[in-house]
Amino acid sequence: MIARYARRDMAAIWSDERRLAIWLEIEIAVCEAIARRGDIPEADVREIRERAKVDPRRVAEIEEEVKHDVIAFVTAAAESVGPSGRWLHLGLTSSDVIDTAFSVQLGQAAHLLMEDVVRLVEAIRGLAERHRHTVMVGRTHAVHAEPITFGVKAASWYAEFTRAFDRLEAAAREVATGKLSGAVGTYGHILPEVEAEVLARLGLAPEPVATQVVPRDRHAAFFTALAVVASSVERIATEIRHLQRTEVLEAEEPFARGQKGSSAMPHKRNPWMAENLCGLARLVRGYAWSALENVALWHERDISHSSVERVIGPDACLALDFMLVRLAGILKDLVVYPERMAANAAESGELVFSETVLLALVHAGVRREEGYRWVQRAAFAARDGKGSFRDLVAADPDIARALDPSRIQGIFDPGRHHREVDRIIDRALAVRPEVPKRPQAAIGAGGGRAATG
Repeated sequence: MIARYARRDMAAIWSDERRLAIWLEIEIAVCEAIARRGDIPEADVREIRERAKVDPRRVAEIEEEVKHDVIAFVTAAAESVGPSGRWLHLGLTSSDVIDTAFSVQLGQAAHLLMEDVVRLVEAIRGLAERHRHTVMVGRTHAVHAEPITFGVKAASWYAEFTRAFDRLEAAAREVATGKLSGAVGTYGHILPEVEAEVLARLGLAPEPVATQVVPRDRHAAFFTALAVVASSVERIATEIRHLQRTEVLEAEEPFARGQKGSSAMPHKRNPWMAENLCGLARLVRGYAWSALENVALWHERDISHSSVERVIGPDACLALDFMLVRLAGILKDLVVYPERMAANAAESGELVFSETVLLALVHAGVRREEGYRWVQRAAFAARDGKGSFRDLVAADPDIARALDPSRIQGIFDPGRHHREVDRIIDRALAVRPEVPKRPQAAIGAGGGRAATG
């Protein structure tokens, strides 16, 4: 279902065609490395390279009988070659092929996710630049606190997603290992040099100590990183949902011509895309938990992780790809209402200067606890409609003894809270993530003799 909405190139990574193409490339590369050492005829390996192909339909047909996907794959590949096909899978076990291919797929997926993040941060950068000085009230506990700008809010999103980029890059490195070391990882029937040569061609490093599988702590780290990035998406989506509430209405997600918000109420413009992102974040976090459960396998391996990864591999990557692309689209066309932001900020009047008054009292020699009581007294009176906060502060006998009238007037400077806005935003925007070179093993993406047929 998720694949229906994700980008085609992400969906292609998790297709049967791509998976089998990677499996086939691994098998052929192993044969070539062994042949270079004189252990199998080079002429046979050239024939394998020239003729080998795998039809997913034929693999499925054989698997229906043998009930084993890798045996079905090897059988189908050997059929396409003829007698020389007997060298396929020489010295390997199923997990050599499956785990190494999975690492290739995860690396390719991580690369696309990094591209998504770069596009997203560019959309956020535009918001931060356009609204550097768009004043709004900051809220803590959803209650008015002190003034900020919408540009500062956007800059905080930007900084978070530069960290998201770093997490994805680290996650890609974490899973960039493979293993071609045989049934229990001891190279009983294949040389470590063969493994190293083949993995280098695939853009992977050898797992230092494998069992029958690559240890699953690596995969747990990968999917946990995806979950953290998904949670960052949810943070922005949740903010948009709050800002779009009728009582706030400081920003709202784009609403297209002809779009309808409710089947019953024609006036509705709901933040449905942001809500959708919040729901998908729950799924991605759930996949991370499943990956953590996969770490503890019996002895040198069992198969309990396999069924889990066949779901969470494609689903987590496809879901996050969709989330990042959708969020970039929302933010690129986000509707912002500066006038409403200013009006909402004005509702608290000069109460937002309460901390400034308190700090002035502290500087004047008043104990913080005592000054806090005086300022709170004036603030609560202003909230109850007994006058403006500035006038109540000036009229308070305790405050007046500590602060002269000119000092009090100077406290209520509307520019006080925005003096460092440009510095904050510039500091965040100074970081520009760059997508690294594509993984070496873009197998199946551009055809070639090892591509499936």
